[in-house]
Amino acid sequence: MSELDLSALFPFDLDDFQYQAIDALNAGKSAIVCAPTGSGKTLIGEYAIYRALANERRVFYTTPLKALSNQKLRDFQEQFGEENVGLLTGDISLNRDAPVVVMTTEIFRNMLYGTPIGEVGTSVQGVQTVVLDECHYMNDRQRGTVWEESIIYCPPEIQLVGLSATVANSDQLTDWISTVHGPTELIYSESRPVPLQFLFCNRKGVFPLLDKAGKRLNPRLKPRRNNPKQRRSNRRNALAISYVVSQLRKRDMLPAIYFIFSRRGCDRAVADMGNINLVNAEEARQLKLTVDEFLGHNPEAAREGQVEPLYRGIAAHHAGILPAWKGLVEGLFQRGLIKVVFATETLAAGINMPARTTVISSLSKRTDRGHRLLTASEFLQMAGRAGRRGMDEQGYVVTLDTPFEGSVEAAHLATSGADPLVSQFTPTYGMVLNLLQTHTVDEAKELVERSFGQYLASLTLRPQQQAIADLEGEIAAAQAKLQNIDPQLLGDYEKLQERLREERRILKTLQQQANEVQTKSLVLALQFAVAGSILRLKGKNVPVSDPLPAVLVTKAPSPGKAPYLVCLGQNNRWYVVTTKDVVTLHGEIPRICAVDELNPPAEMPLKPGQTRQGDEETQGIVDRIPILPPLEIAPEVTEWEERVSEIEAELQQHPLKEFGNPGTLIKRAKRIEKLQWKLSDRSEKVRYNLARHWEEFLDLIDILLEFGCLQEVSLKPTKLGESTAAIRGDNELWLGLALSSGSFEGLSPEGFATACAALVTEISRPDTWTNYDVSGEVDEVLAQLRGVRRQLFQVQRRYQVAHPVWLERDAIALVEQWANGVEWTELCNHTSLDEGDIVRILRRTLDFLSQIPHVPHINDVLRMTARDASQRIDRFPVNEEA
Repeated sequence: MSELDLSALFPFDLDDFQYQAIDALNAGKSAIVCAPTGSGKTLIGEYAIYRALANERRVFYTTPLKALSNQKLRDFQEQFGEENVGLLTGDISLNRDAPVVVMTTEIFRNMLYGTPIGEVGTSVQGVQTVVLDECHYMNDRQRGTVWEESIIYCPPEIQLVGLSATVANSDQLTDWISTVHGPTELIYSESRPVPLQFLFCNRKGVFPLLDKAGKRLNPRLKPRRNNPKQRRSNRRNALAISYVVSQLRKRDMLPAIYFIFSRRGCDRAVADMGNINLVNAEEARQLKLTVDEFLGHNPEAAREGQVEPLYRGIAAHHAGILPAWKGLVEGLFQRGLIKVVFATETLAAGINMPARTTVISSLSKRTDRGHRLLTASEFLQMAGRAGRRGMDEQGYVVTLDTPFEGSVEAAHLATSGADPLVSQFTPTYGMVLNLLQTHTVDEAKELVERSFGQYLASLTLRPQQQAIADLEGEIAAAQAKLQNIDPQLLGDYEKLQERLREERRILKTLQQQANEVQTKSLVLALQFAVAGSILRLKGKNVPVSDPLPAVLVTKAPSPGKAPYLVCLGQNNRWYVVTTKDVVTLHGEIPRICAVDELNPPAEMPLKPGQTRQGDEETQGIVDRIPILPPLEIAPEVTEWEERVSEIEAELQQHPLKEFGNPGTLIKRAKRIEKLQWKLSDRSEKVRYNLARHWEEFLDLIDILLEFGCLQEVSLKPTKLGESTAAIRGDNELWLGLALSSGSFEGLSPEGFATACAALVTEISRPDTWTNYDVSGEVDEVLAQLRGVRRQLFQVQRRYQVAHPVWLERDAIALVEQWANGVEWTELCNHTSLDEGDIVRILRRTLDFLSQIPHVPHINDVLRMTARDASQRIDRFPVNEEA
């Protein structure tokens, strides 16, 4: 490989990180280059192109956006020659066999689908390097999976160069790529060629947001400590946009990108600038010349209410604006003729529009998940647009005092590090069908398990896996203590213990029942008991182990119905008791008459629980108490006492006692059971987290089997499966089922385009309206498709799969009118949708239509109709460069 002269290629001093990245590529490694926006990452991609051209090899340069692809095409054609650069963006194929091909990342991923993993297919033949620009798009919730798949499927012989904004876990990204693709070096730089200063604008002016160290909030901006009510009353209306721009102009901080998170807000801001003029006479002359020339060629592209402000250096830039108008704005801004552009955050994503200043109008935004504070990465992405290399010594990031956020929130975001990359890897029907065309199920599983999500899960789960290993060690140690004991013995002993507990419970119940019966009869009998009667005592007031024979001496009044009983026990002690302390009353034994002359001790209060020692006189009386017959026990109680004794004897002679204390041994066994359950639960959770993507993949296989897209045994795609595999969309199965349903046959080209639009159009705003209605032939097709849609919904719900199944009706009438030749201005006047939204619907429809002629196993009439329909909607402004 010939060495390139860097000084000849780049006639300026390179930064250290650029040298490091070039060295890594020359060493045959892939590279992840993480550096701030505007720091010169693209130079690494340019070096890869120079090197490939010198060695007669090829480079694929991928971007996340068609607009960015078109911009790179223009830049690279100028730099490397038109004949050396091609473009692939789905609907555009230009010089596709060129040494340098710019493409969207989806196109690159789709190229790799047709090639067995590890092999170099014809689509990537001769490719030395693939540059993945804006690699941090892996974080994109809807499209991030494309970057992961591209890295997983890319042949290891091809070097990957990932160009990314700074992210918190770039080391993990690099380690993952090294694992799934090949040796990869991380090139990380946080230094900016143009340093940023963070400022805060309020009614008093513009002030440094941070302290001199740049670590904390500027003390001058700290909110005063007052009561919350007063704080709320201090909240004022938002700063006037004209005031903010005038502050920037006064401090020579223009040109600026002023970020506002709504399209209407951007358009309103242009109007709110009034008649302010931000350009000098020469700039005004150039603006008028350029704008008038553009409008002469594209009269329909004029943005209502924004032509005149453009002459004064003021513009808006958002997705609702025609791409041609946006292209004009971008070009004028790059020339320094526009001084302030009000833009949504989409402008922060890779478009080459550096400014001296960025203004971030709000630190929170509304999303489909509610209102939330900006993430650190979103804030840094917008902030990174400030500072033009080679033009500005300092870039400025201005945050504003708003009714909802102030300097504290701004300082928090300005001092936060970038967010980490997360995995958005998601199996789709297209992924399943394309992988199974060229791979076995086991090979597909191995590919799915190579995702960044799987890698991150394995890192996250390391503590869990360590806990599992610890549990296994604990179980092994506990089992060693029981290794000579037959588990059957433990089980038998435990069952006996359970039986004993149960028999004792029953015995207790029987005893309670017998006591209740006896107590009822005793209470009645004691009402008629006379002095000298013989009884037995045991209870709260007579705490003895065995019932104590006694003689009733007298009764004393009590607050209740039953009187207190004053008794003399066989132990020659006096007791004052209640009826509850009487165990038996022996009415069959003659009473002891001698008690008639006996009085209780005078010093003893006649209250329950009182007791006194007797004397010689009382001793003579208690000696007359006869030997009482044994206590009568109910037969059922006797029977259960025998049962309990038998089990107790069995436990006493159990062979488990030879190994130690049975209670301790059983506790150990129980501990092992508990640990094993814990181990099983943790292992299952780890297994689920590691296999989540594969489980989703298997669910999609089952759904595809239900709809006849895969063969039952081999799991290879059927003809319907092959048709579906060739389609790209948000739900390829829905598109494949709709095309193969027969509903589209016989449609006019206009109706065909409209019916296709219904399948790929999502209108998220409920207040959208259009004055047009679809034709009868389209209505009939939509009615036929509703049954298929309902069936697919039901099956997806059963498997908890949430891929969208769109069937839009109202907005697609615009497609039919456009295909019938309605003028652009008239079309826009009949709907609430922005021009950019209408273009997006038409382009999504055109993208789908352009795929249909290449779908296998559909009839030729459909192919011809799709081509005809494409031609009818592919006119300005739909066919202009994005």
